[in-house]
Amino acid sequence: MRSSLFLLPLLLLAACKSTGDKPAPSPAAPPLFTETVGTPARGVETLFVVVHGDGAAGTEIDISTFAKSLAMAEPGSAVVRLLRPGYADGAGNQSPGTRGAGAGDDYTSDRITLVADTIAVLRNRYRRARVVAIGEGGGAAIVANLAGLRSDLIDGMVLVSCPCALPEWRRYMAGREKPADPWRAKIDSLDPLQTAGGIAPSVRAALISGADDKMVPARFARSYAEALSLRGIATDFRILPEQGSHILDDPQVMEATRRLASALPRSAP
Repeated sequence: MRSSLFLLPLLLLAACKSTGDKPAPSPAAPPLFTETVGTPARGVETLFVVVHGDGAAGTEIDISTFAKSLAMAEPGSAVVRLLRPGYADGAGNQSPGTRGAGAGDDYTSDRITLVADTIAVLRNRYRRARVVAIGEGGGAAIVANLAGLRSDLIDGMVLVSCPCALPEWRRYMAGREKPADPWRAKIDSLDPLQTAGGIAPSVRAALISGADDKMVPARFARSYAEALSLRGIATDFRILPEQGSHILDDPQVMEATRRLASALPRSAP
């Protein structure tokens, strides 16, 4: 006699076929390359997504130091580094798409959409988590625009060295860089100041700039911080004395990130 334990799987399979049941679909893959740093604990409370800055063609992107430090400082979180369209890192990972020339032309609606769709997949993966997007340089401009266009995706944003007043910053760079033509050319990038009206009032923001930053002077972030404050958005704007362009790994950026995350409301159990 056959064992009833042997027959049980066959009966279940027949039941599935008769009712038309199908296996659950596998989770959607994000359209851009992402890497989760560390090992997130079960029941992640905060999802941090780190978006790197601009770089010339051939430049390898490395934001792993900040991502690893944040994962260690926030053990109950998930920290994900994201490669923008067309960018690669030193390990040979690369996101699909085409990168810009690095003259403020990389913040177009199609590229922002790819970043937004990637964060949407991550948010679905960690459904109970608050989402904080951290952007550096051009990545900060993309995060700021994303907050205005897809405010449902993030709960907070940390903008480091942000060229948030895009036309004014490009005019400044045209007077500083040689040749100036790339900075004077017409582009399709979106200006964070123009998309700020779509940001939900519940979103919290932190902006950090270096006092001695010659590439993206703090005034371009200040005007954006003022615009957010006028809309009633909780905004923390800080200028780091004696600091230049590359400040992502500064301890004060880490402190601002953790302070912002702790101020966000937690999901109901």
